[in-house]
Amino acid sequence: MTTTTPRTDGRTIGLAHYASRAVLEHVLAPHGVSFLQFVTLRAAVLADGPVERGTLTDGVTGTVKAAGSEVRRVTQELTSAGLLAADGPARVRATDAGRELYATGSTEVAAVSARLYADIPEEDRAVAGRVLALVTERADAELATLRRG
Repeated sequence: MTTTTPRTDGRTIGLAHYASRAVLEHVLAPHGVSFLQFVTLRAAVLADGPVERGTLTDGVTGTVKAAGSEVRRVTQELTSAGLLAADGPARVRATDAGRELYATGSTEVAAVSARLYADIPEEDRAVAGRVLALVTERADAELATLRRG
């Protein structure tokens, strides 16, 4: 019996995504944050200062395609947990605790990612990156068309 290398398609991309996300969620669970909370916290930390709530919501929804209401709920959860703080009526900022959690989580995720990508030749990763970037671009365009229609 011979095994063939699967072609890149929605199924293989999805399998890789969900397997990686499950690992990420497992790594984050001891810190008491979900995947969406971590993505939202990341956006606030990388803003490196106060960020408009709408800008934060739009950025996260654009990245993970979550509903705006869900991102707003998560932003409130992060604020209640002391990982984000209100900065006036329309902005939030990462707190020291939020930055620390993000740094710790990122370090742990990077270690897992290094194991996942170990021994994959750089040229293979570059090709996969180009293909996935193109698929993402096309899927984003398709989604925008579907939402308008």
